[in-house]
Amino acid sequence: MISSLLTPDGMALLDRLSSYDPQQVFALTAQLRAEGYSPEVVAAALTQARLREAAVAKFGPFAPTMLFTADGLEQSTRLRVSAHHASRLRSAGATSVLDVGCGIGGDSLAFAGLGLDVTAIEISDDAAAAASFNLAQFPTAKVFHTDAFSLDLGSFGADAAWLDPARRAGGRRITNPAEWSPSLETAIEIARGFRSAGIKVAPGIDYRDLPADSRVTWISDGGELLEAVIWLGEAAQTPGREALVLGDGTWQWDPQVDSPQAEAEMAQPRELGEWLYEPDPAIIRSGSVASLAAYLELAPVSQAIAYLSGGEVDSPLLARFRVLDVLPFDAKAIRRELAERGIGRVEIKKRGTDVVPDTFRKKLKLDPKRTGSATLILTPLLGKHQAILAERA
Repeated sequence: MISSLLTPDGMALLDRLSSYDPQQVFALTAQLRAEGYSPEVVAAALTQARLREAAVAKFGPFAPTMLFTADGLEQSTRLRVSAHHASRLRSAGATSVLDVGCGIGGDSLAFAGLGLDVTAIEISDDAAAAASFNLAQFPTAKVFHTDAFSLDLGSFGADAAWLDPARRAGGRRITNPAEWSPSLETAIEIARGFRSAGIKVAPGIDYRDLPADSRVTWISDGGELLEAVIWLGEAAQTPGREALVLGDGTWQWDPQVDSPQAEAEMAQPRELGEWLYEPDPAIIRSGSVASLAAYLELAPVSQAIAYLSGGEVDSPLLARFRVLDVLPFDAKAIRRELAERGIGRVEIKKRGTDVVPDTFRKKLKLDPKRTGSATLILTPLLGKHQAILAERA
């Protein structure tokens, strides 16, 4: 329990555990218990040391000074992404935010850090304790340990709401929005009670589940698709969909659809050119492939396939591959070609085929003594399954 650490001795112990080495857990546990620490405090401190180390990927240098729960860390937003959430609400005119189901307070940290007043509500004992600790440095942030649905949420006077429904239970992901906690329907109902609101949802959400008057942002970071956010009220601006791509910089793309529920536009395919491009996953999930292809004068390599081709372009919204050859979709033919080229390391990518890359790799019988490397892209080309030998550019 996190509460067992919230004493001077508990925090001093946690400060001692500056790094987590799983190989030393048993020896360290015995040592600390011999020093007089209770089993509960030792277990809690070692758990926090492990979670803090894992949290660096999301919270960077702030992680070693925070408290976490395993579920809270898994569902929490990366801090650089939370900063965009906060900026969106502040740009919509929000001055105070009600964070319903705040978890360990990850998003609330960003809200408070941008000067917004924060009221965070969390029902879980440990998560609420972690949130209170993590937000203690902000005098305008308050954490309530209670069931948000037992309260009159409008009584807090916030002009914006943030909701992050729980999408895991019993160690499994819940894909049905009706089974989230709160359900998506309930979250939308709550959000509509505020001038501005954002609801963090799974990036694979069906367009048909999106409110018609919302604007939905799909967000990726470093090429990894992280989440979608349903914006309502003044934070929505105009209905539609968009992509936010984070990496060495920040890029946005608007496919210019006037409804988040609109089907993704399909572009006409054409023959493979000298270059092949893979759109960022936020571009793909936001239904932006066709609009981006038209803007860059590219086209899909086959119907409903999110690989594009054409002349040479350089865009942070695309991964680039220079085409070396097109091979039959046959492991033996590919194996011969790789041997002739001295290629011993292959990155395998695929779309529109049910091949399992790791299984297919074994069929290639790659010789690690070969020094060459390449990317093998398995995909239909104008409807015919083929293999593209390429190199990343």
